Amino acid sequence: MTNPRPHHRYYDLLLASFVVVLLCSNFIGAGKAAEVDLPYFGKVVFGAGILFFPISYFFGDILTEVYGYSYDRRAVWAGFAALAFAAIMAQIAIALPVAPGSYMASYQQGMEVVFGNSWRVVLASMTAFWFGSFANSYVLAKLKVWTGGRFLWLRAIGSTAVGELIDSSLFYVLAFYGIWPINEVIAVALAQYILKTSWEVLATPLTYQVVSYLKRKENQDYYDIHTNFTPFRLKV
Repeated sequence: MTNPRPHHRYYDLLLASFVVVLLCSNFIGAGKAAEVDLPYFGKVVFGAGILFFPISYFFGDILTEVYGYSYDRRAVWAGFAALAFAAIMAQIAIALPVAPGSYMASYQQGMEVVFGNSWRVVLASMTAFWFGSFANSYVLAKLKVWTGGRFLWLRAIGSTAVGELIDSSLFYVLAFYGIWPINEVIAVALAQYILKTSWEVLATPLTYQVVSYLKRKENQDYYDIHTNFTPFRLKV
């Protein structure tokens, strides 16, 4: 007889929050280009979604730290499916014939600007998210075992640094190589990487508080000692 799957009070809430952050940061924030003046880098242009996308890594760290790699793997696939559905839905909505009237004509133009990203950008975003998120979860799970559960700050920042490096590198190369000059691709990817990783550093105290609360409430502190780390499964 197999052991029953443990009941978790907050996993579903965290999963839903994770997916919402992904959808909003990719389809709301990404539509606006913002500019900041950074020391050493000067003026940097970035998508507003970058301010919020690192929150997904915050959730990924929490899910892996408390529930284990397999639970975060399920969340990553749920997020990936949600992004794919949203991208397809956006393209269908844009392609549908527009009703007559100046208002709907103007509305259609707005939809095309906000949601009409090229398929190259959409696929680059989804690919980068998939590889980066799994790398983040894998590194954190392994570090937790190697450190015996100590140094959460090191595991959270280190795993995010690896995941965001893969995410930023893949996205800008896949989306803009051959369109932008290569030096501009590298410069923008580096700036985004620094911004996103810095967010994790600043969020470290909050990570400690949330992880501690969840471990206490869920009575769960999972170590991925015998975990099958293949990304191609949903079983927990």
